[in-house]
Amino acid sequence: MLKQFGVWEPLSLDESSECELELSTVRHQPEGLEQLQAQTQFTRKELQSLYRDFKNECPSGLVDEETFKTIYSQFFPQGDATTYAHFLFNAFDMDRNGTIHFEDFVIGLSVLLRGSETEKLRWAFNLYDINKDGCITKEEMLAIMTSIYDMMGRYTYPSVRDDDPSEHVDKFFQKMDRNRDGVVTIDEFIETCQKDEDIMASMQLFENVI
Repeated sequence: MLKQFGVWEPLSLDESSECELELSTVRHQPEGLEQLQAQTQFTRKELQSLYRDFKNECPSGLVDEETFKTIYSQFFPQGDATTYAHFLFNAFDMDRNGTIHFEDFVIGLSVLLRGSETEKLRWAFNLYDINKDGCITKEEMLAIMTSIYDMMGRYTYPSVRDDDPSEHVDKFFQKMDRNRDGVVTIDEFIETCQKDEDIMASMQLFENVI
């Protein structure tokens, strides 16, 4: 999905001026380019290009969940991306108001594309922490993993079994829940991921479906 927003496509001078004007006049105007540049790893030109593509998809400057699901599902036509798109939307919707602003989008995108390993793992933890209570339960982890398999796992080769998500979660959760209290904290999540090659490899699957 992220490839749809062409970070690397240069803008012409006319397009650049148009983006500057749009950024200052749209109804739901984002933060100034300077502030977004300070908050992200993107250059000014990249932010202008991202805004142009974002505006083309969402002229109002806001993305609601149904629009997000529609756009995202186009990239996985042979699977059911609805549930995973719901979880992904909630991870981008940082202020929990039911819409994704341009700022929400580029800040999350910056972490996913150019963040450090720890920053990416913190973002992944936020995705898995469905109810945003600061910890991950086995049920939450299973919900995310099942949604990924529903979206793409059933169409991979070799094909996956229906019980594969549960088996993966059992294995990963046992490794992560170090104090055996039934939940995984962000410290347990990051420390385990960084030390376990199998879990880090599974994180690559997560990055591939963003």
